[in-house]
Amino acid sequence: MELQWSYTISVIPTLLKGLKMTMLIAVLGILLGFAIGLLVGLARSGKNKIIYRIAGVYVAIIRGTPLMVQALYLYFAIPMMLDFELPALSAGIIAIGLNSGAYISEIVRGAIQSIDIGQHEAGECLGLSKFQIMTSIILPQALKIMLPSLCNQFIISVKDTSLLTVIGVAEMTHQATQAVSSTFRTVEIYTALALMYFILNTILSFLLSKLERRMK
Repeated sequence: MELQWSYTISVIPTLLKGLKMTMLIAVLGILLGFAIGLLVGLARSGKNKIIYRIAGVYVAIIRGTPLMVQALYLYFAIPMMLDFELPALSAGIIAIGLNSGAYISEIVRGAIQSIDIGQHEAGECLGLSKFQIMTSIILPQALKIMLPSLCNQFIISVKDTSLLTVIGVAEMTHQATQAVSSTFRTVEIYTALALMYFILNTILSFLLSKLERRMK
């Protein structure tokens, strides 16, 4: 087959359309994931054994199953069992949020446990409540520790959005697949897709590294 690289350029507007959806899902998904990860991480750092085990089951299930299966289950299985419809976009955001949340929870737990116990004891000596100690002393320090890992998880989530094409979310990979099915220019279009992901993640890595340096 003769390659026609003009298709690589012609498909860029279509991929840019999918890029908006990719970033929307990644940003909303990572925000949801951070909220879940923070709560689960705190639960896994606490002394309540019941909450600790429940949080542990969630982490084990999410980390032990592929994101693609999680997305399929959210979009097809759960709505079928509960008799309701879930839009593909919502299912994609929830899937990214739940998946990233499990990994973020371990980042949060590790960062909290790395803070010296003396910080907690000093807060108690000052008469602060456990909530005040956590929000005013522990978490601000832990955030700096977990920031590089959180930035890395965001980039992973951006790449993970490509798996959501299986439930019909119109992100970049889905748009590229649609273009291939109508033009049959597989090599050219998927090359353009790979370049788009590479450029996007290179830019994100540069911006997030600047944020890390600024936080230091």
